[in-house]
Amino acid sequence: MPAGDRYDVAIIGTGAGGGTLAYRVAPSGKRILLLERGGWLPREKANWDPHAVFVEERYHTTERWYDKEGRPFRPGTNYYVGGNTKVYGAVLLRMRERDFGEVRHHDGISPAWPRSYRDFAPYYLEAERLYGVHGERGSDPTEPPCDAPYAFPPVAHEPRMREISDDLERQGLHPFPLPVGVRLDEANRHLSPCIKCETFDGFPCLVDGKHDAATTCVLPALRHPNVTLLTQALVTRLDTDTTGRRVSTIHVTRNGAEERYSADVVVVACGAVNSAALLLRSASDRHPNGLANSSGQVGRHYMCHNNSAILAVSRTPNPSRFTKTIGLNDFYWGADDFDYPMGHIQTLGKSLPAQLEGDAPSIRIPGVGLTLDFIAGHALDFWITTEDLPDPNNRVEIRPDGQIMLSYTPNNGEAHRRLLQRLRHALEDCAGGVTHFIPQSVYLSKQIPLAGVAHQSGTCRFGADPQSSVLDPLCRAHDLDNLYVVDASFFPSSSSVNPSLTIIANALRIGDHLRERLGPRSAQRTPAE
Repeated sequence: MPAGDRYDVAIIGTGAGGGTLAYRVAPSGKRILLLERGGWLPREKANWDPHAVFVEERYHTTERWYDKEGRPFRPGTNYYVGGNTKVYGAVLLRMRERDFGEVRHHDGISPAWPRSYRDFAPYYLEAERLYGVHGERGSDPTEPPCDAPYAFPPVAHEPRMREISDDLERQGLHPFPLPVGVRLDEANRHLSPCIKCETFDGFPCLVDGKHDAATTCVLPALRHPNVTLLTQALVTRLDTDTTGRRVSTIHVTRNGAEERYSADVVVVACGAVNSAALLLRSASDRHPNGLANSSGQVGRHYMCHNNSAILAVSRTPNPSRFTKTIGLNDFYWGADDFDYPMGHIQTLGKSLPAQLEGDAPSIRIPGVGLTLDFIAGHALDFWITTEDLPDPNNRVEIRPDGQIMLSYTPNNGEAHRRLLQRLRHALEDCAGGVTHFIPQSVYLSKQIPLAGVAHQSGTCRFGADPQSSVLDPLCRAHDLDNLYVVDASFFPSSSSVNPSLTIIANALRIGDHLRERLGPRSAQRTPAE
């Protein structure tokens, strides 16, 4: 193998995990290879076209996965530099301190993590600063402890959203400003990359006003001459050396040609589904059940949250443009009449008429002449998240034809139903009232809910016991000396908050470990850190 194909570190995937890790290890001077199966997401007018983004699904992969009944579906995932952060809503919440311990839910137990909140706390703070999070410390009654304020002030509510926040507060609730990762300067709008438009949540950002992994981490990493990025580079399998303890060869298909690379350290960060699939496809005589799978746990315990997108149609118009500013955690740990956790509520980006076209049959109300324009103009858009519990039967497998099969049976549904009721009752008491409360699937699958994989996690859980986990507490595979996984695969539980900030914080944590493992900085010149 040519010497030029060997690296100190190879990172497979450039999303929240892989992209952030590359940023962390780039200043080491070590030779780093980034492998991304997609390309750069085009900057084009269609970035802000709701019909193109949501109805045509212009930026979603066109590949098909299969459910446990063998039915194909198109997953709502994206293969670009930056991964799914290119289209995420950039809400960057810490897991609650109690989420790291064992938690009793209505449908069972959420297991404890092998590391505590204290282990993650300094990396959460770094992650918030790196991804430009705007927020207000102390406003969320369930937030974990942190002595340092956010580096940026909270995103200001627009007038109608301020009314909703005030109305919720008058009911005795504790709405708080959502922590959002945006390049926003509200005091100097002429200098602000973010323009607080209505095409933020779920859209690529045409003006790079959103802190995603590509613009925040990959591009800065590439300023270091020791970092190489290969796009359109699909990793098909990983081989080990004769001992079976080290990954020796990375097989890549790029532009129709087969290529091979090697590295002292190999990091998988393809997303929880694809990372598990890669390990399973890398089965060999020494690893007959798949790479890193002596425990039989690779692909198991898939989680994706119980998520619902809701349109509350108010009598009062909602002319707001940037509506992703309100969070509500009053029912995160339960309520007087329910002793189990329910979850998290946040506002979504503003619904647009063209965005709702694909859901038009599901939001027509018999006997009521509501047009899409009326609904969008009066909608209050909310997203509610309840923790789903790890189940070994919810899993990623590889079919005989090599395609991904994703088996998933929802659980903990009663908690989610009760959270939905709490939101309904709260909004009915807001000014203007609510005429209709409509489940909205535009942010999930238009056909099969299984396709909503934005919060995928859990398929290579970390832990101290090699019999019940895939990775050790430093996210290194128990079975191999040089293989790590740094996307949300490592989650033992999902909590009820967006996973992105925890993925980012963990990537910084593992980055520090790898820099120590790799040794002193190389002598070659790199840009100033």
